[in-house]
Amino acid sequence: MFENEDEWVSKTQMKKQMNDLQALGMELTKLSTDTLKKIGLDEDLYEAVVTYKKITSNGALKRQSQFIGRLMRDTDPAPIEAFLAKLRGENTAHNAFLQRVEQARTRLLADDNAITQFMADFPHADAGKLRTLIRNTKKEQEQNKPPKNFRALFQEIKSVMEGSQSDSEETQDWTE
Repeated sequence: MFENEDEWVSKTQMKKQMNDLQALGMELTKLSTDTLKKIGLDEDLYEAVVTYKKITSNGALKRQSQFIGRLMRDTDPAPIEAFLAKLRGENTAHNAFLQRVEQARTRLLADDNAITQFMADFPHADAGKLRTLIRNTKKEQEQNKPPKNFRALFQEIKSVMEGSQSDSEETQDWTE
């Protein structure tokens, strides 16, 4: 009856796939506008999600959610799912990277000579800025102040390590 049995999908399976795509689209409605821009959605889907956020009528919300689901069928869900997983902290590679950044920060704060090794591994880093942040973080910790510089140091190390081309080779020294 069917030429290729592998391509046949039941109506129930198709409905489930469509419902899953609509649910994924509804997850997008919970994100901020700035975060939505980072995902790189196509323009129609982006506008539909932003419009959904402005609607207050229940019937209109249902119609808009179905419209988002229809637009999601024409969109590759893999990049959206990967981005949402990263936001939820489900991406193990990203979590491992953040742990390496945390270890680098701990090492830089504990050892005054660690900055020399860090600069050797990441020559594009701004040594002056790192030294200032390390000094201010230590002073902050001594005075029991809020961790403003502590967080800024993390962000600076993270941006330096993200900018590194051979991330896996260079950060091996910073995982100890």
